[in-house]
This record gives sequence, C-alpha cells and structure tokens, in this order.
Amino acid sequence: MNTNSSIYAISISAQAILDMHSLNNEGGEGNQIQTRMVTVLGADEKLHSVNAISGDMFKHIQSEHLHRLATAEGLPLSVGAHQLNANRINYDIKNNKNVLDALTKAKSNAGELDYVLQTCAITDMAGVLITEGKRSLPRKSVVEFGWVVGIPGQVETDTFFHVKYEAERGGDSASVDNSGSISGKQTPFHRPASSGAYAIVLNIEASRVGFNDISQKYAISEADRQKRLRILLESVLHTFISPEGAMRSTQNPHIVGLKGVITVSRDVVPAPCVSPLKSNFAEDVKRISTALNTLRPNAIEVFAFDSVGEFTEKLASLIHTASPMNLPVAN
Repeated sequence: MNTNSSIYAISISAQAILDMHSLNNEGGEGNQIQTRMVTVLGADEKLHSVNAISGDMFKHIQSEHLHRLATAEGLPLSVGAHQLNANRINYDIKNNKNVLDALTKAKSNAGELDYVLQTCAITDMAGVLITEGKRSLPRKSVVEFGWVVGIPGQVETDTFFHVKYEAERGGDSASVDNSGSISGKQTPFHRPASSGAYAIVLNIEASRVGFNDISQKYAISEADRQKRLRILLESVLHTFISPEGAMRSTQNPHIVGLKGVITVSRDVVPAPCVSPLKSNFAEDVKRISTALNTLRPNAIEVFAFDSVGEFTEKLASLIHTASPMNLPVAN
C-alpha cells in the first residue's frame, strides 16, 4: 500500500446493463423519436452500428448532481452556476459589474483565473470557456466522460407505439357520442427504448482541483481542495446510481448490473483505463497497473467491482479518505 494517501488521478472502466431506457435521443422526425446510433469497431474487428449515450449527456447528469451537492455543502458558486446556467461565470461577468471589475483589476489571465477558481467551485471542476468581455480564457474540466457505447451483439433498440389522448370540448376534433361522453383526438407517436450492456469510461484529474493552469499554482486552500474533490467523487457516484436524462418520467432506466474496475493513481502516473468494449478489459487494466507499479512502486491501486452495490461501497470508501495530490511544479 502506498503511504501517500493523496490522489493524482482516478479512472473508471465499467460495463453497465441498462434496460428499457431512452437517455439520449437525436430528436424527432414526424411522429417518430430517433435514438442515437454510432458505429464502432467490435472485438471481432468488424464495424457495428450500436445504440449510444453521448458523453455530453453523462457529463450533464454528473454536473446536475454536482450542483445539488455543492449547494448543499455551501461551496462558493457563481450566480450562473447556482442557476444551472451553462455559461456559469460568463453569466456573472455579463450581468454583474462587480464581477467584471474584479476580473479587470486582476490585470492578467492568471489573476483572472485565480478569481474564477475561488469564486465558483463548479466552474473549477466542470470547466468552461470564459468569453465575456472580449476574453478567451479556458478552464478545462477535471472530469472527462467518454461516449457510453452499446457493446456489439449485446444491445438492442425497440420502438413502441403510443397514443396521446387530447379531450377537447369544441372544434372538429371532438364530438359527443350517444352516451353524452366527450371524445377527443388521438395523436399517435413512436417512442424508442434501448436495452443491453454499455461500455463506460471516465477520468478524473484529482490533482487539478483548484489548480491554476496558467500560474501553475493552487488558487484555493488544501482544505477547500479536499472538500471539492470529495463532492466531485460523490457526484460521479450519484451519476451511476441515478442516471437522469430524457424521458425518465415513463422510461426510468432499469439498472440491472455494473462491473468493472476503479484505478487510483497516487503518483504522477496516469490512472489506467481500458474500454469495456473489450471483453477482458478488467484483466488488461490490472496488467497495466502491475507493470506501472514496477516503474513507480505502489503508484496504482485497482479496485474491482461486480455489482452496483459493490461499486458504491468501493467508491464511498475512497471518498471518505480522498485528498487531492499537489502537482509538482518548477520553482
């Protein structure tokens, strides 16, 4: 076990079984709702068209959980972030002269980014491109989601016929039958539902929480960085056990299973991540971790899980002790 308890990076590689969901749709054509499909190269080295959920959707789900947790814990938030405005700190710059003045007084991009990191925890962790006031100041997210991709041969999308009944008391679309009941028009439409096994990958750069990439210094205290990291990890946990998204009022996903590995890097070594589109991905992650540990002893820890419950236990245990590592920077 590495005596260094601080975390440089975390990766999660997982296969999730999601049944009867409609988390990501491309829109509608007439009365037909279109589900998102992508083309991937399978383990058989052949191209397959499979159902998929975009990384944008999962990042949106995670950000909503992060917003609730950050608000509950009293973390500093910009007005834009507090209102779930995607522009976050940009909203404040545009609508609050005090914020604009504070950035102007900073007199440098590094100073402006310090102010942003100190003012808004969600902008710090979820990232944004600051464009207001003729600026182009990027804040890269510390959490990255890949596409959640259906595993070829293990996922299918069905389309179901639905009717929306609209009772109306006037016009040509309604009439009264012999019993005196009011009839209304019926609008038919087709709705998709997907079921199967999905490959999930994500990376968390724990050491970059509160880190100013321009000045190469931390803009907030160690205690605040630790609090933010724990909230971030908790939001990722909530994303797996409650994947909110489209059409959940009638097609809340059935989360049947979850298996994979969590890798934790406690040195300046990437946390290994292998796509679960590969059947033996977990074994491959363990082999990579073993090899990396021969170069930098005890740098990587691997936590395997075979169910949603075990995943929750492993990640919750990690959250209790999580502390972000300080990036080594030149003097």
